[in-house]
Amino acid sequence: MGLLSRKQKTNLVDLCIILFLTGVAITCLVPFLYMIALSLSSNNAIISQKVALWPVEFTIETYKTILNDIEMIYTLGYTIVLTIIYTIICMFLTICAAYPLTKKRLKGRSFFLTFLVFTMYFSGGLIPSYILVKNLLMINTIWSLVLPGAMSVFNLIILKTFFSSLPESLEESASIDGCNEFGILVRIVLPLSLPAIATLSLFYAVDRWNGFQDALFYITDKNLYPMQLKLYQIITANQQLDAQQGEGSMGAYIVPESLKAASVMFATVPILIVYPKLQKYFVDGVMTGAIKG
Repeated sequence: MGLLSRKQKTNLVDLCIILFLTGVAITCLVPFLYMIALSLSSNNAIISQKVALWPVEFTIETYKTILNDIEMIYTLGYTIVLTIIYTIICMFLTICAAYPLTKKRLKGRSFFLTFLVFTMYFSGGLIPSYILVKNLLMINTIWSLVLPGAMSVFNLIILKTFFSSLPESLEESASIDGCNEFGILVRIVLPLSLPAIATLSLFYAVDRWNGFQDALFYITDKNLYPMQLKLYQIITANQQLDAQQGEGSMGAYIVPESLKAASVMFATVPILIVYPKLQKYFVDGVMTGAIKG
């Protein structure tokens, strides 16, 4: 009876967990479905507040508005290149900082780690950061969107923890065979760290793809606008059409909420395409970096 009771309790706990996770999944999915429905609904349906989770009076005018902008296609390509460059540089710096910090023989290791962690909680502020970027002549350059945030200390700690979890015997064997530190890193450590590297690469890529504030401060050249800033300007420019609603010019009018929804979808789809390819590494990378401290 005791065994049966414990089994029933286990099944009840599992059921509660499943119901909870299902509720969380629905909570995340419903706003996404609403944005899709809003972007594919007509002006009249949106103004009448008839749109819920399914498009009403299906139309793709909002997507045509975005895709007909030649600059938008250029911005999409530019943002992809920017994200790739940013991710490569960030991962290079993170690996170069995390690997030495796993070595106890590194002199001043505690100081360096403390110094890095300090920057997670304290910074110079917005104005000093802007002055620094300006004095380094990075205003209106791609580097103003890359170098200021080129390494996340949080991601560095995750990667350092992952490196520390690898068996030391592998590195010792390679060292006995005459392999230097660079060879050990490239031939042994990095191949075994693909889950963590893929996970952190996704973190960096998403962070840059969704980046908006730094571009708003540092970029005024339209050719260097990233996707989020470009979409922001499209939405802002379209809001002046609100005045036309009362003048009867609804033929070319697009409700700003519909354009916002389409913009969100346009900016989200590329990341959604990348995520499934890295998903198999994602859980392993996060869990391994969180287990051993």
